[in-house]
Amino acid sequence: MRYFYISIFFTIVCLIAAFIFGGLEGAVLALILGVLEVSLSFDNAVVNASVLKRMSPVWQQRFLTWGIIVAVFGMRLLFPILIVAFATGLDLSSVTNMALHAPEQYAKHLQEAHTFIAAFGGTFLLLVAFSFLFDEARDTYWLGRLEQKVQALGKIDAVASTLSLMLLLITYTFVEESHQHDVLFGGVWGIFLYGLVSSLDRFFQVESEDEDAEVMDTIKQGGVMAFLYLELLDASFSFDGVIGAFAITRDIVIIMLGLGIGAMFVRSLTVFLVNKGTLDEYVFLEHGAHYAIGALALIMLISTHTPIPEVFTGLIGAAFIALSVLSSIRFKKKEAANS
Repeated sequence: MRYFYISIFFTIVCLIAAFIFGGLEGAVLALILGVLEVSLSFDNAVVNASVLKRMSPVWQQRFLTWGIIVAVFGMRLLFPILIVAFATGLDLSSVTNMALHAPEQYAKHLQEAHTFIAAFGGTFLLLVAFSFLFDEARDTYWLGRLEQKVQALGKIDAVASTLSLMLLLITYTFVEESHQHDVLFGGVWGIFLYGLVSSLDRFFQVESEDEDAEVMDTIKQGGVMAFLYLELLDASFSFDGVIGAFAITRDIVIIMLGLGIGAMFVRSLTVFLVNKGTLDEYVFLEHGAHYAIGALALIMLISTHTPIPEVFTGLIGAAFIALSVLSSIRFKKKEAANS
């Protein structure tokens, strides 16, 4: 329970702020948005945990503190405003004023930017899924021989980025001509940023056990890159949530508070999974999360030309997580019986 104390306190503060700003209705809507964000982002927490468990306790705490500032104010408030400013050519102050005083117009512009956002998030998340599927160091297989054959593709140079580009180009051919530039631009940015962060992360990784100042500085820098990777991962998950939130309320402040509650609980859940060793106990949980992320990535790319309900996306993710947990339990029982 102690892992969630900060989240509970943060929730109380956000609900009080929502009540002050929007009355009882505002507080209820913020709570609903928070619950939806948590329920749709469990796979995000699992994948975050797989990265976070390799980070030092200091950087784990920074992810929980500094990271929530980036998640709430950066990705769920500032970034959508930047996207609308980029799409409309308006300055930031005009877009901010629009978000606060003309939310329906702001929501319309944000929806029009969905193609770019979906292409960016889709390609980034595809590479996250591929990095797991093609990882040659992995020796646990949920789907047996099929997974082993897919893993063998990892021996091909740049197979992940090649497949991502191929799917991006397929998406490009299906969208309307007026949106093709947004798809291509967003998708290329997603591939570029994933490649940049993962490459820098590997560059800063240190295998030496020496604890001199130079080595510790390098480890610290590696923590920075892993932190940035987690924030980009969170951003990719949050884009559709921000857009979908406008179906519940048009109030940007209530949306920020509600999604902020969800983001904080996802972070607490991530730390909980790391410290409790849940990924080691449920051996296929990480598999299920990455398959869910792969499915979400494909859905985001498809959504550039065909609308897909967010509830369907959430159910797909929940199904993969549930099946992986059940498979892990059966595997554990089988191992116990054979020992």
